[in-house]
Amino acid sequence: MPIPTLLFLSHLTQTTNMEEPKRPTEHKTEEQGNPSFPSSLTLLGSWASSYTHRVQLALKLKNLPFDYIEEDLMNKSPSLLTHNPVYKKVPVLLASGHPIPESLLILHFLDESFPDTYPLLPASPHHRAVARFWAYFAEDRLGPAVAAVFASSGEDQLAAVARFRDELRLLEAELSEGAFVGQRFFAGDRIGFLDIVVGCGSYWLAVFEEVAEVKLVDADSFPRFHSWLRDFEEVEEVKAIIPPFDKLLEYAHGLRRAMLGMEGVSAKNGDGVAAVS
Repeated sequence: MPIPTLLFLSHLTQTTNMEEPKRPTEHKTEEQGNPSFPSSLTLLGSWASSYTHRVQLALKLKNLPFDYIEEDLMNKSPSLLTHNPVYKKVPVLLASGHPIPESLLILHFLDESFPDTYPLLPASPHHRAVARFWAYFAEDRLGPAVAAVFASSGEDQLAAVARFRDELRLLEAELSEGAFVGQRFFAGDRIGFLDIVVGCGSYWLAVFEEVAEVKLVDADSFPRFHSWLRDFEEVEEVKAIIPPFDKLLEYAHGLRRAMLGMEGVSAKNGDGVAAVS
């Protein structure tokens, strides 16, 4: 699944058969929206999903009003199953009743539908392509690498940590001497599309380090990424959507226990672990 988007572990939060913290389904209207836009956007999401956080952050940056419905992923609502029948996952954005699933598609939709609000992607076609390339890298390589760390133990975990750090070095090099050199954020002096994709989930890294008892990111090995993440987490709109650390920690402890338990059963039976949706 895209640490979490690094997550990154958000895909585990949607596919692992474990009990989530009891949380009633919510339906609320976000009050920070711009009254010049009609409240025709509804987001189906989950409090622990970094993919949901991506969309929430984009909506806040664009100052768009929206209704939010909290989904119980162990008991998915008829609305979620109807509006995302293929993957049956959050987030799903309903725009005037029309569903748009998948967080990256939703980000593109918001930028194209509301061009006069806070732009997520750069104006330059080249810079847009670069942002999309590294977003794909985060989804395709960085996320699975950190997920492997969280889902393993012993020698397998050591190998997974080494792999994750190798992948992160590629992004560190791009921050240090590549397309993003000299910039505070991937988008320049303020956060944008790639910051949202990589950042929503990167705040789980400290949680995973504590729960899995590993070191993934340090300022000496990854000075630019470490600085970027610190600045990202200080953005007011980001603070507004990150769940409390203790709550994430409790959730991650339960998730890891469930995953390692599945790994033990798998080893005993000689079968691979199957993802349960």
